Amino acid sequence: MAATFELYTDNSDQWRWRLVHNNGNIIADGGEGYASRQKCKQGVESVKQNAPDANVVDAE
Repeated sequence: MAATFELYTDNSDQWRWRLVHNNGNIIADGGEGYASRQKCKQGVESVKQNAPDANVVDAE
């Protein structure tokens, strides 16, 4: 696999996720904190289920 979802806590003790490429670059992040690890994992699963073939559009 070329990338891994990482779960971590931030300085405010909120759970967050980020998608990290094998080379260490952060490809994406959740943009919000979650109150629990389980809710954070649900956010990851939502992205995986709802955007596997998402279109790319210019937002100009």
